[in-house]
Amino acid sequence: MKGAKLGTTLLIGVVSTAVCWVLLDTWTGQGHQAPPLPWTAVAGLVVLVLVMIAAGLPMRRWQRTAPAERSGVRRPIDPLVAARTAVLAKAAAYGGALILGWYLGQGLVLLPDLLGDRLTRFVTALVAAAGALALSVAGFVVQRWCRVPPDDEDQPRDPSER
Repeated sequence: MKGAKLGTTLLIGVVSTAVCWVLLDTWTGQGHQAPPLPWTAVAGLVVLVLVMIAAGLPMRRWQRTAPAERSGVRRPIDPLVAARTAVLAKAAAYGGALILGWYLGQGLVLLPDLLGDRLTRFVTALVAAAGALALSVAGFVVQRWCRVPPDDEDQPRDPSER
């Protein structure tokens, strides 16, 4: 499996910010109320970041174990669990970028007139955007933890090279 690419993640974030900004600006320009920005969204993003890190910690511990000691580990890493964790990390990286765009777009709509309730909503949007950025970064970090180092540098990796 190929990991999440930084360029693709940035593109997702920029495009989702632009689309959200245009749609919400049009929506609020027609006199409609902007969608709510609850603080529970920030708490949910923090929980997702913690879950992402918790899922990746066994991979990090295994990776930091010396290759000679890995075979003697009491409970080796299940390859299916490692693969699922890597897929979850990729989804977190891309999903975090998409959510980041959603909250940045909302912040851009609120930016021209920061008075009263709009200031509180703007701060909430920025904090939620920071949480989404943290989710994306956690996805990249855990994805890196899931990389398996080669067994031995001296051995050829492809059986046809022997």
